[in-house]
Amino acid sequence: MEALALLGPAALYMISMTITPGPNNVMLTASGANYGFMRTLPHIFGILGGCFLLFAGIALGLGLVFERYPVVQTALRIVGSGYLLYLAWKIATAPPPDLRRRGEGRPLSFWQAAAFQFANPKAWVMGLALMAGFLPQGGDTIMNALMLAGFAELVALPCIALWAGFGTAIGRWLHTPRAWRVFNGVMGGLTAACVYFILG
Repeated sequence: MEALALLGPAALYMISMTITPGPNNVMLTASGANYGFMRTLPHIFGILGGCFLLFAGIALGLGLVFERYPVVQTALRIVGSGYLLYLAWKIATAPPPDLRRRGEGRPLSFWQAAAFQFANPKAWVMGLALMAGFLPQGGDTIMNALMLAGFAELVALPCIALWAGFGTAIGRWLHTPRAWRVFNGVMGGLTAACVYFILG
C-alpha cells in the first residue's frame, strides 16, 4: 500500500523534472530537428537506460558516495560541464542535413546517451531526490529500487520524447542552410548555457 501511495507523487515529480528544459531535452530537440524522430530513438532510450541504472545505483548505495565525498561532486561537475561543452560545440557547428556528407554528424548512440547521465549533475540531483523522497521503506530494498527506477523512466519517456518530436517538427520548417545554421547555433548555445547552472 505504501508503494502505491507514493506512485502518484513520484509521477508528478518526474513529470516536472523531465518535461522542463535541461541538457537532455535541448540535445533531443537538436537531434530531432537534424536527424528525425526515428534516428533519435537510441538517444531517447539511452537517457532512460542510463537514468534507470543511475537511480537504482543511488538507492543501493551509490548516492552515499556522492553525499559523503564533496570531491566527487566537484569532479562530476567538471567532467559533466566539459562533455556538455563538447556536445554544444558539435551541435552548434553541425552542417545543414542536406549539406552533410554521408556518415557525418551522427546522433548520440544509446550507450553515449546512457553514459552521459552519470556525468549529468541534473540526473544525479533528480535521482537523489527521487530515491530519498519516494523509495518505500518496507519490503525488499533492491526490488523497490528497481521498481521505482523503472516507474520513473516510464513516466519520463513521453516527456522527453515530446522534445524530440518538437525538434522534428521544427526541422520541417527549416528550408535554407542559413536557417539551419542559426537553429544549430541557438541549440548549441542553449546546451552550453546549461553549464552555468551546473557550475553555479
